Amino acid sequence: MLKKIDKRTKNNFITYAMIIIVFMVVQILLASQSVSSLMQGLLVPLCVYVILAVSLNFTVGILGELSLGHAGFMCVGAFSSAFFSMCTKDVITLGGLRFFLALIVGALSAALFGVLIGIPVLRLKGDYLAIVTLAFGEIIKNIVNTLFIGKDSAGFHFSLKDSISMNMEPGGEVLVNGPQGITGTPQNSTFTIGVILVLITVFIILNMIHSRDGRAIMAIRDNRIAAESVGIDITKYKLMAFSISAGLAGAAGVLYAHNLTTLNASPKNFGYNMSIMILVFVVLGGIGNIRGSVIAAVILTLLPELLRGLSDYRMLVYSIVLIVMMLFNWAPKVREWRERHMPKNLLKRKQTARGDK
Repeated sequence: MLKKIDKRTKNNFITYAMIIIVFMVVQILLASQSVSSLMQGLLVPLCVYVILAVSLNFTVGILGELSLGHAGFMCVGAFSSAFFSMCTKDVITLGGLRFFLALIVGALSAALFGVLIGIPVLRLKGDYLAIVTLAFGEIIKNIVNTLFIGKDSAGFHFSLKDSISMNMEPGGEVLVNGPQGITGTPQNSTFTIGVILVLITVFIILNMIHSRDGRAIMAIRDNRIAAESVGIDITKYKLMAFSISAGLAGAAGVLYAHNLTTLNASPKNFGYNMSIMILVFVVLGGIGNIRGSVIAAVILTLLPELLRGLSDYRMLVYSIVLIVMMLFNWAPKVREWRERHMPKNLLKRKQTARGDK
């Protein structure tokens, strides 16, 4: 038992060390001005995608449920936190404190939606669950696009038609302007904050997986009937996993929202394609493999920009890389070869060969 705990701790330490080393390398490159402005602009989104991939892997890989509404939870976290920051920017002058409170608001809002959506949705399985969660993401995006919220001396005003219908005073401020979204959100997100949130996300998920609750969740994934027969509360643990995953997606949305001057619920930002892209990170990194999700999110986010110089061949190379990663992670023959040539297995084979002699 002690050996297993040591191995687990070692693997977790490798994951944390990998993230910290990459952060330090990037900071050195930034200090030496070796990173282009385009790549600098990708650093915060990179952290956002890593958080989204790791949190979705908890639902898909550990809980075993296919969710396509992750962009919807990200949207909830982004807009609730941006709305909070806009309302309190004149009250809370400390940017760090305001961002921290916005982070809590965004994560809790998304987690609450995870519970509310999870109660009816988690009774479904497979394709039905995927379709309903996909619909949730689209509904959230469309609701945000029809919402107009303003504030004046009389308080808040709401409308689903246009900003004029709110009948605000001349000095009133439009906070949420329908399809145009929220403009003027304080840009508090930095690469350092993003890496800290990535480490917190990875820490939460890894410790959750190896906890008693995590073992119960994996038992539900492996055999729901057997798990229920030994007294595991299926609804409780499913809701727990779903809400934790949604809350972390909301935290990623907070980081995303506070990196932009204008936040709008466009299909590119929070639509179906975003949910599919996050799922691609999870699948290519390995379902249930947290470290793999981190690596896949980083590679597949940076790769299109690194290949930009290839012009028309850029997406062709990107597609080839996707196929190679898929084969590397899932092809039976390749997985067998990887197991056979892992350092620890090679060492065992050498020791066995010496013993035979």
